[in-house]
Amino acid sequence: MLNRLRHLLRPLALCLAVSPLAGTACVDTSPAPKYQPGNHVTEWKDEVIYQVLVDRFANGDRSNDFRVNPTAPARYHGGDWRGLADKLDYIQALGVTTLWISPIVRNVETDAGIDSYHGYWTQDPYLLNPHFGNLEDLRDLTRRAHERGMKVILDIVTNHMGQMFFYDINMNGRPDESVEGGIKTKGEKTVHLTEYDPDYETPFVQSFTSLGNAGPAPIIFFDSPALNRMPPLSPEAAFLGTKEAYHRRGRVVNYDAPPDGDEQTMFGDFPGGLKDLATEHPEVRKIMHQSYARWIALADFDGFRIDTVKHVEHDFWREWGGNIRKSAKALGKDKFLLFGEAFDGRDKLVGSYTFNDELDGLFDFPQYFQVFRDVFIGGGATTKIEARWKERATNWSSTPPAGGVGIPPVDLHVNFLDNHDVGRFLWAADYYGKRKDGPQVLRNALTFLLMEDGIPCIYYGTEQEFAGGNDPANREDMWTAPKPYSTTGTTFQHIARLTKIRRAIPAIRRGKLAFTWTTDHVADEEDAGIVAFERSSTEAGGLSYALVVVNTNAAHPSSTSSGTTSMKVSAPAGTDLVDVLAPTGGATVKVAGDGTLKISVPPGGAVVLAPAGTKI
Repeated sequence: MLNRLRHLLRPLALCLAVSPLAGTACVDTSPAPKYQPGNHVTEWKDEVIYQVLVDRFANGDRSNDFRVNPTAPARYHGGDWRGLADKLDYIQALGVTTLWISPIVRNVETDAGIDSYHGYWTQDPYLLNPHFGNLEDLRDLTRRAHERGMKVILDIVTNHMGQMFFYDINMNGRPDESVEGGIKTKGEKTVHLTEYDPDYETPFVQSFTSLGNAGPAPIIFFDSPALNRMPPLSPEAAFLGTKEAYHRRGRVVNYDAPPDGDEQTMFGDFPGGLKDLATEHPEVRKIMHQSYARWIALADFDGFRIDTVKHVEHDFWREWGGNIRKSAKALGKDKFLLFGEAFDGRDKLVGSYTFNDELDGLFDFPQYFQVFRDVFIGGGATTKIEARWKERATNWSSTPPAGGVGIPPVDLHVNFLDNHDVGRFLWAADYYGKRKDGPQVLRNALTFLLMEDGIPCIYYGTEQEFAGGNDPANREDMWTAPKPYSTTGTTFQHIARLTKIRRAIPAIRRGKLAFTWTTDHVADEEDAGIVAFERSSTEAGGLSYALVVVNTNAAHPSSTSSGTTSMKVSAPAGTDLVDVLAPTGGATVKVAGDGTLKISVPPGGAVVLAPAGTKI
C-alpha cells in the first residue's frame, strides 16, 4: 500500500487517496520551486522522432506494477517513465533526437478484459496514470532527455473520454449487453443494441420501451473506484462528469468525415465505448486547453501529437491551437509543435487541418498508403511517389500558422512506415505483399523515410525488426526482442547510419526535394522500380547537396536510364559524387558533361550520393 501511495503524493500538493486508481481531487497548477520549463528546439526539420508506447518499452520501477499481466497482449505489462529514462543511451545510439511518448493522464483502468495500457481512455486529464510513475518520474524523463539535446512530445486526446457511462436505453438503471433500440434500419423493426456502445443515432441515442421510443436515453456514469471507472475527481474537470459535455449519439459507423462524408465522424463515440466530447462547448474547450497547457508547465514538453483529429471540428483546432501556443510561449516555448493524426488516405481531408492557423503538421497517412504500402511493399510504379508530392503541394497549407513553429505545414509532414494503429511494416510486407525479403524491403523503405523531406518518425521496435500484426500484436514488449536493446543488429545499424548522414548533410534535413527520376516500369525494364531525388540547400552557408537513388524493384538491378535517356541532375558537370550510405565508403561516380548521371542500383537497394569529400 505504501508503494502505491507513493505515486499519489504529488509534489504540487499533498493530497491523500485510498488507492492508486481512486485518484485525487486536489490539483495545484503552479510549477514546483526551482523548476522552469523553456524552449529546447532550434529547428523541427532537424528532428528524428521515435514513438514509444511507454507500457511496452522498459520496466524501471516494479513498485507500480499493479494489475500487470505480461502474458496477455491487451493488458498492462509494466513499462514506465523511469524505465524509458534509463534506456535513453540505447535510443540516442539510434540517432533519434525526439521522443514521442504515449498519453500520461489517468485512464479508465480496464473494459471488457482490455486494459488502458496505451493511455487513450482518459478518465481525468488533470491527473497522472500511476502505472507509469509519479510527477517526479515524468520530470526526470524530460529533464534527462533535454540534457542530451533530445526533445519530448506528448500524445494527447481531445476528442473523447474513456467509457465512464452507459446509455440506459431500456431505462432499467443497469448496463445491458443487448436491448431493443429505437434505430429503424429495416422498416419499422428495431435492432438489438448494447448499452455500452450503441450504434449512431441522431439527435441522441433513444430510449425504448415496450410501448416504443421514449425520448433521449438517460446516461448513467459508473461508480467503480477499483477500476477508476467514474467521473473525473479533479474539480477543474467536473464538467466532464455531466451529460452536457458529450454528444450522446452512439458509436461511429461511417468514418467518412464531412464535407464529403457523414456527420457521425464528428459527433459519434469512438468504437469501444469511448465517449465523444462536445468539443464545441466552451467549458469542454476550456478544460482541454487548461489541462494540457498545465502539463507543458509541469513537465516541460516540447510538442503535442494529437489523436483523432478528423473527429473534431475545425473551429476547435483554430481556437485550442491558438490558446496552447500562447500558453507555451508564456513559458518561453516559442516553437511548441502541434501535429495531428487524421487516420485517412484522402489527402484533401488530411491537409485541411493545416489551414487557418490550425495545426503545424500532420501524419502523412496518404504517403503511408500510396508510397510505403503501394510501392515499397506492393511493387507499384514509382511515379506514384512523385504524384504524392504534387498532391500534397496542392492540399496542404504553404503558410506557417500564426504563433506556430515558423514552418509551412506542407514542409512539415510527419512521415512513418507504421505505428501503434497499423500492423508493423514487416507484417504488412508479408500479409499484403507476400514478400520473402521483408527485412531488406524495410531497410530500403527506411532509407527513403530518412532521406525525404518532412520529419521522419520511427516506431519503437522497428530497429529490432518487430513484425506484429494489427493492435495489440503491433505493441510488443521491447524486452522480449531476441537480443533486447541490442545496438548491433543490421537494421539498427542501418538506421544509425542514415541518421548520421542526416546530421552531416544540412540539405537532407532542411533542403528542398526535387525528383530527378521516377518510372511506370515495374518488371524487366532497365529502370524498373527506380525513384531518385535531389536535396539541396544554401541555408547553412554554402551549397549543401545530396542525390538519393532507391531501387524498389527486388528482382534485378535497375539504373537511372531508359534507352538513350539518362537522368538529369542539377550538380555541375564533372562533379564527383560518392555513396555515403555505404559504411566503408561507396563507389564514386561523375556527373557527365551534359549534366546526366547513369548509375545502377542493386535490387532492393539504395545509394545516397554526396560531393566527394563530404564527411559523415
